[in-house]
Amino acid sequence: MPIPLSEQLRPKNFHDLFGQEHLLDKEGWIQKSIQLQKPLSILLFGPPGCGKTTFAKIYAKAFDGNFISLSSIFHGAQDLKKIIFDAKNSPVFGNYTILFVDEIHRFNKTQQDIFLPFIEEGTIILIGATTENPSFAINNALLSRMRVLELKTLNPEHLVKIIDRYEKEVKSISLSDEVKKFLVHLAQGDARHLLNLLENLELLKERPISLEMAQKFLQKRAPLYDKGDEQHYNLISALHKVYIGSQGC
Repeated sequence: MPIPLSEQLRPKNFHDLFGQEHLLDKEGWIQKSIQLQKPLSILLFGPPGCGKTTFAKIYAKAFDGNFISLSSIFHGAQDLKKIIFDAKNSPVFGNYTILFVDEIHRFNKTQQDIFLPFIEEGTIILIGATTENPSFAINNALLSRMRVLELKTLNPEHLVKIIDRYEKEVKSISLSDEVKKFLVHLAQGDARHLLNLLENLELLKERPISLEMAQKFLQKRAPLYDKGDEQHYNLISALHKVYIGSQGC
């Protein structure tokens, strides 16, 4: 089965993770918790393609616990209860289970409440990832038991490093600096979208790949928009600022 490029190049440690330097200072509590082997429940909040899942997996696998990963899209309350029951009654690899829940904001209030007593007593260490503002999407009781970490959109320098790593470790497709700059512009800080663009360029037989070829072959990433959610109001705010600026106010 073909493995997506985003999975092939997924970093295995924090040293290979580009971006999020503000969270990975040697004297910061993430690194300290790993050094002391004291895992903490965390909530990773940030835009798509910034590295939330990668960050979660690297952090979780730094500890001697039983790591379980699930998605709120495919799993429900019964799955959670079974995982927690097994963690409580049949602990393996230690006395705790590290549970990673992607898209945790899709769990409703009742489902989120299931975690509370088990985080409190230490049966599970919960790592959640969300693209939604935690203040709106996550129960206050659950938020109070987790450390919220905001991950930032990757900057152009980070994205260029990802392209260079791809050409070094996967396949050199002869990209000029101007083509790399164009790819970075299209990706808009989203590493996953950047890797999808690179996979698209692999389909071209011509080498080297010119800027004109890339421009004809690739599409710009669609803007983030969720009707009624935070991106809706972010776009409205941006529109207001542009309008006010155009009036010379």
